[in-house]
Amino acid sequence: MIYTAIDTFYLTDEQLKDSPSRKDGIVEETETTLRIYGCDLIQECGILLKLPQAVMATGQVLFHRFYCKKSFARFNVKRVAASCVWLASKLEESPRKARQILIVLHRMECRRENLPVEHLDLSSKKYCDLKMDLIRTERHLLKEMGFICHVEHPHKFISNYLATLETPLELRQEAWNLANDSLRTTLCVRFKSEVVACGVVYAAARRFQVPLPENPPWWKAFDADKSGIDEVCRVLAYLYSRPKAKYIAVCKDSPSFSSSNKSWDSNSHPVPKDGSLSTPLADNDTVTPKTTSAAANSEAVGSKDALIKQALDKLKESKRSDDDSKNLSSDGEGREDTGARSKPELRTEGLTERSKDRESEGRERERDKQKSRDRDRRRDSDRERERDDSERDRDKVKERSHRSKDKPRDSGGHSDKSRHHSSRDRDRDYHTSYSSREKDRSMHHSYS
Repeated sequence: MIYTAIDTFYLTDEQLKDSPSRKDGIVEETETTLRIYGCDLIQECGILLKLPQAVMATGQVLFHRFYCKKSFARFNVKRVAASCVWLASKLEESPRKARQILIVLHRMECRRENLPVEHLDLSSKKYCDLKMDLIRTERHLLKEMGFICHVEHPHKFISNYLATLETPLELRQEAWNLANDSLRTTLCVRFKSEVVACGVVYAAARRFQVPLPENPPWWKAFDADKSGIDEVCRVLAYLYSRPKAKYIAVCKDSPSFSSSNKSWDSNSHPVPKDGSLSTPLADNDTVTPKTTSAAANSEAVGSKDALIKQALDKLKESKRSDDDSKNLSSDGEGREDTGARSKPELRTEGLTERSKDRESEGRERERDKQKSRDRDRRRDSDRERERDDSERDRDKVKERSHRSKDKPRDSGGHSDKSRHHSSRDRDRDYHTSYSSREKDRSMHHSYS
């Protein structure tokens, strides 16, 4: 059997610290908060859509992998989370429609931001733009993954490890819950699933105070290190010490799911050529009020210059259009004269053509009628001939039957001699008739 190593998406701590979000000026704390927020969206959306846990786990892993290659400043968290749920549902063979995912996320955002829950109109421009954005983001996901979306979860190792260690059922449920929570962190892109499973089992055993064999160490039987297990426990402890994650507006993107249709139409803007959903932020995350005011003034001056240029261009275009209209009017007058002269001629020509067409159509109809009449006559004559022939045949049969009845019937007392003489007489009659026929033929040839 051939084995292929397709689960190779693992990064070091240095690569994670040098992520694209850090290059765009996003702090580590903000990046961690947005990662947790996106994973929470995926988990809650999967629950509302009644998806299995494998779909939500796959979506969270894809979410972390994508933001290891792209920045939070260029791709909105909510849109990427929606695309991860949609793609993961297909990968785990539990597909959902794009309409269902958009409606659920729209309702979730309305409740999270304490907004009135409005129905997402499927015929509105907002829904069409959201759907196109969902499809576009899914393409970016597949492109960054190189279409290799295989994910190996630690859940399948937990049950085997605990069965070999002969632990109670409570420990198994706790380890399963910790494995689900570990998906909110970057453990899935730092360690293999076997190491994460061992760290989750170790943390659950410490919480329930269940002793595990240490001589020899139990984790060596499962290809894990003590340092990796300690790091998994440390990351989980840090996750539980953090407050609930909230959305941070880092990406200058189009309006969110819960914005109204009017604001969506007014704030809609084209997507850049590189496929990103928004423009990147500045390098510095914290900007002073002076710099912001200066930037606003420069933008205002630039907008004024642009408006002046647009006004001048409009004036030039209006002058050109006036000149063109004058030229067209002069040409049109000459054409009208020629057209007025040729109108009666055109009418007469049209009438003659119509009359010719009508006459040709009438002739064709008459020809068809004559053909049909001839066919009917032929059929009637054929039928009459058949009837006459049949009547003649019947008359002949009747005559033969009458002749056979009129012939005298012999009593049957004739001797053999009379029969012999009658046969001789017949032969003589036949020969005499045959010779008379030959004489007639010879006489006919001689006359000719």
